[in-house]
Amino acid sequence: MNKHQSIPRATGRRPKMVISTECLTRLEALAEGAMRRNPDLADRLLGEIGRARIVPMAKLPANVVAIGRAVTYRDETTKQEKTVIPVFPEDADIADGRISILTPIGVALIGLAEGASLDWDTRDGQRRVLTVLRVAQDAVEGSASA
Repeated sequence: MNKHQSIPRATGRRPKMVISTECLTRLEALAEGAMRRNPDLADRLLGEIGRARIVPMAKLPANVVAIGRAVTYRDETTKQEKTVIPVFPEDADIADGRISILTPIGVALIGLAEGASLDWDTRDGQRRVLTVLRVAQDAVEGSASA
């Protein structure tokens, strides 16, 4: 990194996000269903949905994280890069890199575009900044794209 480059920082404002209309109803139902089991996560998902721009799937930009699209992100603290595929809970398989949308990282990533940085709180209470590096152009086979 040269002296003119800096570590991306979340600004306190959350990055813009976009969700497809086809995914909206299912995400709302999942959040409502999770309200008893994990009210903080459910509230966060509903909050993200509430601030999202909703578009038809055909108009969802190719560089936006969506269900079934592989996303590579970097943890700006550790500089580690990781690729995951956000999926609905019944399709989750961490060994295969398929993370449930009902996990803190799933909620944090959904709807973000390449280049977006966000604050993310780890399960052990550490605050990290994550940057979306790449989003696969096509949904991964076997995932219900939304």
